[in-house]
Amino acid sequence: MPVGPQHPSFKRSSLDTFHGCCQQQETGALPWDTDTKRWRPELNWDLVCDNAWKVHIAKFSLLVGLIFGYLITGCIADWVGRRPVLLFSIIFILIFGLTVALSVNVTMFSTLRFFEGFCLAGIILTLYALRIELCPPGKRFMITMVASFVAMAGQFLMPGLAALCRDWQVLQALIICPFLLMLLYWSIFPESLRWLMATQQFESAKRLILHFTQKNRMNPEGDIKGVIPELEKELSRRPKKVCIVKVVGTRNLWKNIVVLCVNSLTGYGIHHCFARSMMGHEVKVPLLENFYADYYTTASIALVSCLAMCVVVRFLGRRGGLLLFMILTALASLLQLGLLNLIGKYSQHPDSGMSDSVKDKFSIAFSIVGMFASHAVGSLSVFFCA
Repeated sequence: MPVGPQHPSFKRSSLDTFHGCCQQQETGALPWDTDTKRWRPELNWDLVCDNAWKVHIAKFSLLVGLIFGYLITGCIADWVGRRPVLLFSIIFILIFGLTVALSVNVTMFSTLRFFEGFCLAGIILTLYALRIELCPPGKRFMITMVASFVAMAGQFLMPGLAALCRDWQVLQALIICPFLLMLLYWSIFPESLRWLMATQQFESAKRLILHFTQKNRMNPEGDIKGVIPELEKELSRRPKKVCIVKVVGTRNLWKNIVVLCVNSLTGYGIHHCFARSMMGHEVKVPLLENFYADYYTTASIALVSCLAMCVVVRFLGRRGGLLLFMILTALASLLQLGLLNLIGKYSQHPDSGMSDSVKDKFSIAFSIVGMFASHAVGSLSVFFCA
């Protein structure tokens, strides 16, 4: 994940030294941290006192870029194909990602982070679509889970890289450079055959099928009998463009997509609510006051959730798994709201024997269950939409 004001040292110092920074600015102190012997960005870019709000804009810019990127690159991928969008996104994320490390002020940083998030969304979306469309139906969930585990491996490595690099500019350049290897995807991933057939590009589809048969050492006349002749009959038809707006014309498909989109939005949204409840200031747990413990706790819950998804889907299926995790999410949310209020009400009585620590422990337990289940709800809903 791209860095900057989200770097651990940046996040802590921007909150803990707010008033101290104001005093140092008034006295003309330099943006130098005597403890770490490093330049502090929030002082170097004047992100304290009246300008502290710019820190939140810098953090939010990547998310806004991701939102616009998913919407726009998804439509472009349906219009021109998956591979061109993937190549475009990789090239420009290298440009914008490396330029972020050279930012001279917070305005430049936030703007570049927006475009970085835009390109990152294009990469995530096109790779997800290619995995789904190139795999047989029975292998799609397994491939999706493998990709999720690879992404989580990078998530677990991220704090270690941050601790080694110390300087966020170096870390930014370090995590962007591996995108150079993704340029090889142009030769690894073919264009989606399903997209070619859906857009009536039968000539390109025929060439791709023959390429697959040669690579797999298959006999085109025996193994895919009847496919090539049918394609040759349709070669005279002109290609057509596909747009997501056409889905509205279907009877049930667009309704199911809307329901699943709301499910994924609710799942990921309430996941962050549970995370804030567990890591917030209202729950005083010494272990969770450390940034790295906070980070690894959240990542570990997501990892366990993915492992549980693999087991549940194997025995209950995708729909049964989605229903089970939705029920767990709802129960965790209701218990968090109702039972904790009841415990808090009784803890005020001196004869009840309950204390605030009991409420905090229940809050942590329900938050962990909620994060576990809501992550699965979001992931399975997105998978159903694809």
